[in-house]
Amino acid sequence: MKKIYLALAAIAAIFLLSRLVKISSVPPSVYWDEASIGYNAYSVLKTGKDEWGEFLPLHFRAFGEFKLPVYIYSVALMEVFFGLSEIAVRLPAVMFSLGAVFLTFLLARRIFKNDLAAIISALSMALSPWLFIFSRTGYEATAGLAFFLLGLYLFLLEGKKTVFFLAGTLVWIASIYSYNAFRIVIPLTALLLIIYFFREIRLNVGKYIKVILVSLFILGVSAFPIARLYTKDVGAARFNTVSVRSPSEFISNYLSHYSFRFLFSRGDANLRSQMPGVGQLYFIELPFLLAGTIFILKSRKKLFFLPLALLLLAPIPAAITRESPHALRAITMLPFLAMISGAGVAFISSMLPKYKNIAVGTVVIAYLAFFETYIQGFFNLYPIQSSSDWQYGYKIVFTQHQEEFSNYDKVIVSEKYAQPYIFALFYLKYDPLRFQKEAVRTTPDRWGFSSVEKFDKYVFKKITSQDYVGKTLVFASDEDAIKGTASSGIKFLNGTEALKVYKQ
Repeated sequence: MKKIYLALAAIAAIFLLSRLVKISSVPPSVYWDEASIGYNAYSVLKTGKDEWGEFLPLHFRAFGEFKLPVYIYSVALMEVFFGLSEIAVRLPAVMFSLGAVFLTFLLARRIFKNDLAAIISALSMALSPWLFIFSRTGYEATAGLAFFLLGLYLFLLEGKKTVFFLAGTLVWIASIYSYNAFRIVIPLTALLLIIYFFREIRLNVGKYIKVILVSLFILGVSAFPIARLYTKDVGAARFNTVSVRSPSEFISNYLSHYSFRFLFSRGDANLRSQMPGVGQLYFIELPFLLAGTIFILKSRKKLFFLPLALLLLAPIPAAITRESPHALRAITMLPFLAMISGAGVAFISSMLPKYKNIAVGTVVIAYLAFFETYIQGFFNLYPIQSSSDWQYGYKIVFTQHQEEFSNYDKVIVSEKYAQPYIFALFYLKYDPLRFQKEAVRTTPDRWGFSSVEKFDKYVFKKITSQDYVGKTLVFASDEDAIKGTASSGIKFLNGTEALKVYKQ
């Protein structure tokens, strides 16, 4: 038992060190969703209202896509200690992800009754390229994943006390108010668990009836704001524009998440989700996944099949949208892939009893070697490769040029890289009460998104020469039609030009 605790402590130490180092500077800027989460949390902390003036909302309108509350309120708590900053936005993801690592260990141990399988599952999860970027940046999905896994673990403990059933329900409600994908994954998982526990429930109806009724009532109440959002509000607008149009498209999207290209070769093409040319998993995990799958299929224990079943459900939220494969929307795949890998390592080592320690040591060293290579690329190359995807130019505008703003009557910023206003609010730490009164917003587009045209002296638009009059500071892109000679320029970390600076 002592060895298990030491192994978990070592995994936690590696996880925290690799996530906290340079957390404010790599990735090199908050992106628009991080800035929105941070500023709305700040606004709630200071005024009790979000940027739209809504009091303690359950759905934050933000740009029009309606962000969920759990992560935002977690950031608000961090801002009590760290203020409106990158670390306050990103630290909750570190903690939720660490929780997901430990819960993967507990679930693997509960399912396989094997400490080695559980430890390797946790190690695979902690070092995974799939989780790494998401666990260092302000992604809401990490909160949803942690609460989903906790709820699943509580339901698997259900046979001991019926109170775990109610606790699991409450935790899953937190998950569906953390990230939208779990609004699909959780009902499907619940159906799977009902099938699994059906015999026990049928034989003990009296024991379960009260807690089931209470849980159903709580679920009904919690679902009301969601139903309202998608029926009476405009929350369905974006879903209608991004959802697939045919069953064949869904099938193609679904299968793409199991492709060799996605899992081991190229990964997610979005540079905010994965480094270029890196798979979602390490290639070394392929034989462990195959061995784990064989082990599960050969077993006659029903519970062993649960990770495989949940792995098949996990990509559904990503498959119903057009952008696939999608690492973030399919993040529920990861812990079950880790568990299957863990079972595979335990299975292989059981066939080599004389060399078990050598085999396990080799596996651990291999994982650490792959991880070392990955994080070297992440800290040294990734910021250069991805700074434009993280909208780095806007960070430079509102940090390095901030002291100049007081010298001008108007500051105009190109909207080329999207939602520049939220970077102004975030990096200037602009007074939320003032902003709520001053904001002039655009009409929502076909995606349901809106932006801010201006507040105070700050204007955000496609720039023309007519804007370049009076005492004006302009940050223009190559798409903006402006005459004159730029006084300087802002570059991305790869040396390409982000914005030209005009001073008049």
